[in-house]
Amino acid sequence: MQMRRTVKDLLVEIKDTSELMVDLAYSALLFDNEDIAEEVIELEDKILNLLRQIRIVSILAARRVDEAESVSSILQIADAAHRIGNAAGDIATLVLRGFKLPKEFINLILYYSEETSVKAVVSENSEVANRTLGEVRLHTRTGMRVIAIKRGFEWIFNPDKDTKILIGDVLFARGDITGIPKFFELVTGEPKEIKEEKIEIEIEDLDNAVDTVIEMKNLSELAVDLSYSSLLYYNEDIAQEVAYLEERIDNMKFELQHWVLRSSRHFEKIKPLVALLDLANSSEQIADSAKEIAEIVLQKLDIHPIFKEAMRETDEIITMVEVGKKSKLDGKTLGETKVETTTGMHVIAVKRGNRWIVNPKASTKIHAGDLLIAKGTREGEMLLKKMCSG
Repeated sequence: MQMRRTVKDLLVEIKDTSELMVDLAYSALLFDNEDIAEEVIELEDKILNLLRQIRIVSILAARRVDEAESVSSILQIADAAHRIGNAAGDIATLVLRGFKLPKEFINLILYYSEETSVKAVVSENSEVANRTLGEVRLHTRTGMRVIAIKRGFEWIFNPDKDTKILIGDVLFARGDITGIPKFFELVTGEPKEIKEEKIEIEIEDLDNAVDTVIEMKNLSELAVDLSYSSLLYYNEDIAQEVAYLEERIDNMKFELQHWVLRSSRHFEKIKPLVALLDLANSSEQIADSAKEIAEIVLQKLDIHPIFKEAMRETDEIITMVEVGKKSKLDGKTLGETKVETTTGMHVIAVKRGNRWIVNPKASTKIHAGDLLIAKGTREGEMLLKKMCSG
């Protein structure tokens, strides 16, 4: 029994670490922060060590052929999570080597990403000052998860619910863009208006190239969430959607490479183009790893019960909730009901009858009988269930 708990704990830590690395890597790139990038590189060593541990423990735990088969799926998940972390390391390396994206590109990525990055300074009149993250419930109330805190010259990475926030702290957070106004209101004492970013395009199809990079980033992160969802509910439809997204991202990468080769003569400096290509390559690697996780379902392999236990203990949980007839959601859009800012849960897919709607937008209308797949905190899960039940 102790062995199973150890495998579970290692799986939780591997998944959380790989996802933290992705969050930190994007933040490092978008804010051009070498300190955060260096932390990602250090986490690469940590996740490699965790992978070695889970391999050893899994081998020792499997005493029969059937146990070995189910444990092998756990190792496949861990290995894919490790590759997701490696892709994050590649993004962080761009920062450390001075490969910067143009500021206009960064503004567009921040605005149009499904999950964006923000940083805010805790003011004297902040509601969160001198309180712990658990007390203020930032993640649940805003949908923004604090991934790092800069305090003077020191850093706190992946803070937990017991981490106290002090005046002057710089909070780095990731989450849905709709949560930004509330996040800034709580942290700085003043709401922040979200303004649509626009840039003047002087190079042919530059806007399409930037759109491609943003969409690849969004879809690769969605693929990871859906891959874990497909295992959690052992759902072949969701797993097929992951495979479709992976193929779509592959095609988008080739289109971007073609554009770079065609347009490189218009750029005085080549580093921004290299950064775009590397960001696209990392997105493709993340999507490939997500597909490998989903392949467990597509190949009808056994999944060890430990996986479901582990998923309930990760930093962000995934849940499926049915919309009831008396729910406030029935007949309304996700934007109208402000699901994400009310519960802190990010809806990643909707099942309606035999049809799946992945990556739903604020304009997506919800109906009674729909099944929502969402990720967020355990407290947010309860709030979402309450909203769906009416």
